[in-house]
Amino acid sequence: MRFLYNTLLLIAAVPGLIFFSLKILITGKYRNSFIQKLGGRQESMLAGLKKGTRVWIHAVSVGEVTAAAPIVASIKNRRPDVQVVFSTSTETGQGMAKGLVKEADAFIYFPLDFPCAVHKTLDLVRPDVFALVETEIWPNFLVACNRRGISSLIVNGRISPRSFGKYQKTVFFWRRILENIAEAGMISDIDASRITGIGMAAGKIKVLGNAKYDALAAMASPALHEDIAGRLQVQNHEKFLVAGSTHPGEEDAVIEAYKKLLARYPEFRLILVPRHIERTRDVIGVLRQAGLNDIITYTEISSGRPRRNEKVIVVDVIGELFKIYSLGTIVYCGGSLVPKGGQNILEAAAWGRVIFYGPSMEDFSQEAALLEDAGAGIRIRDARELSEGMLEILADPQDARRRGERGRAVVLANMGAAERYAEMIIGHTG
Repeated sequence: MRFLYNTLLLIAAVPGLIFFSLKILITGKYRNSFIQKLGGRQESMLAGLKKGTRVWIHAVSVGEVTAAAPIVASIKNRRPDVQVVFSTSTETGQGMAKGLVKEADAFIYFPLDFPCAVHKTLDLVRPDVFALVETEIWPNFLVACNRRGISSLIVNGRISPRSFGKYQKTVFFWRRILENIAEAGMISDIDASRITGIGMAAGKIKVLGNAKYDALAAMASPALHEDIAGRLQVQNHEKFLVAGSTHPGEEDAVIEAYKKLLARYPEFRLILVPRHIERTRDVIGVLRQAGLNDIITYTEISSGRPRRNEKVIVVDVIGELFKIYSLGTIVYCGGSLVPKGGQNILEAAAWGRVIFYGPSMEDFSQEAALLEDAGAGIRIRDARELSEGMLEILADPQDARRRGERGRAVVLANMGAAERYAEMIIGHTG
């Protein structure tokens, strides 16, 4: 089966190589990361490593980096002698990691799952333990680690319903690959049952919680709030509806709700953060069609254009959403009124905000249940329920504050997972 996997990988590599080559030639984007993913130019990134125990932690992109940061901090706090190599798959994730994971000793890009790239990178890193954050399973890499005697672990493991459905179709393949993983620390009982369902031995699985609680609780600081408020030139009288990680079809509902808020509360402003920033022009078009023409982008403000009376800020950069949630008087989390499985509602909860979201929260069902029990998470079905719900919450500011505080308390009460994952990783260093 692995022969078939590698054959399909090579077939898929041809258009992939053409695409990335053109991107590099035309825009310069991916030049450094793509070469490193093929196993090149990694030596200089690892030059500062000392001899001794090495742990390689891989976080695909921004979300996984957030979860990994407190785990790395816990490892270094317990074992300062351990050298931590931190990898990401995306350039955005790498940039965030360098700012957030201060304790890591080296940063690299994760190799593409071609045997030559995998072996070259492993020869350079020489880890004792490899820890994969959440769940991105690369067969050639995991097999190579096992053959070299490197313990491979899953930390903060999560398997979404959609991923589970895909894995189930080829369980016969994944069962063999999962044999190469020494231990899996999963976020919840549901995630544990799903990884068991695709072939991992139950004796290798532990439920250790969600390290993102640790990260978010630590990050939600007054200094961070003041920083983003200063960047966006926030005035004291302004209140904000923050709509984060929106997808096509959701902006219409958000705009309808915002216009109703604006009619009652003229001081309200809208901060709209599309999930994919390449949609910025389309989002601005939707706003103008709805009669909202006073628009400014995050980039324009950062470039020196002063904010005047613009009612809408469109965030056209990556990595600022967590900070921006701190500005929200009220919050909507996207990917939920459309069938995308939802987005991470804990980010807004960490700031003590009341959060609205749609019915599609399959990827964050546990978090939604906790916040709904606290009254800080409100599930709506359409634009009408969104606007009515927001107006109801805003009519009683003290109740909104109490709800938000209970939501933040949920985040604080669930801290401690990072320590448990650190203990698991250290336990495999020998």
